Amino acid sequence: MLQGINRAHPVPSKLWERTSATLEYSLESPQRNKASNVKRPEFDFCLDRIVALVILLTVFAGASAAKQSPKPKLKVATDGFPSGHDTPEGAACDLARAFINRDEKLFSAISIPPYGGGKGRDAYAKFLRETIEGIKGEAAKKEPSPHGPKSIGKVFAARHMSRSGPVSFGYAAFDFEDIMFVDVGVYLYNGERATNRTLVIKDRDGKWYVHPAPSLDPLLSDGLNTEKPSVLDFANVYEIER
Repeated sequence: MLQGINRAHPVPSKLWERTSATLEYSLESPQRNKASNVKRPEFDFCLDRIVALVILLTVFAGASAAKQSPKPKLKVATDGFPSGHDTPEGAACDLARAFINRDEKLFSAISIPPYGGGKGRDAYAKFLRETIEGIKGEAAKKEPSPHGPKSIGKVFAARHMSRSGPVSFGYAAFDFEDIMFVDVGVYLYNGERATNRTLVIKDRDGKWYVHPAPSLDPLLSDGLNTEKPSVLDFANVYEIER
């Protein structure tokens, strides 16, 4: 059972492997005319030295900027993936763990509390209650459902949606500080793999929560399912501590 998680298409196996691309840069000097006996002007030599100096200064400036902007430190859980309210990736992973461990308390803790008012709030609150009961029912079974998640296999870095509407609406209507999404890859009990696109919200308390039913709020999730698959692993944007 993956109720409460927005399921996407199975992930190709290559996306579960950490990949890296190497870009080779080639700086070729202009060919000199060997047949020419004309002596090279001195200002050309000076120009070459100026260009070399500019390149050297650029490299040092980039290195200095990198030192001034270190990756944020992130302590991962025992399974090697983020956890908790401090990061969007941690919230998304905890949602997956709630279904993996059939833990309704974790599901309640990591889900954004009912917000707003009217029918939208009532529909979301009803969804939370029904999902909690579903998790309890799953926990009571001797054997987990074949299509249920068994473990986390891959976590991608959180991303903002291309459209600015959800962030603007969330801030204006509910005082949400930020809205992003995280693609989390999971292994299923039937041996297959799947990726779950999770909407994550930074509430006014500064903590990250998941919205386990983004379809109930189209304005907050506008464009969520049209974004391209994530490719950047979370470990590339954090300094991992174990």
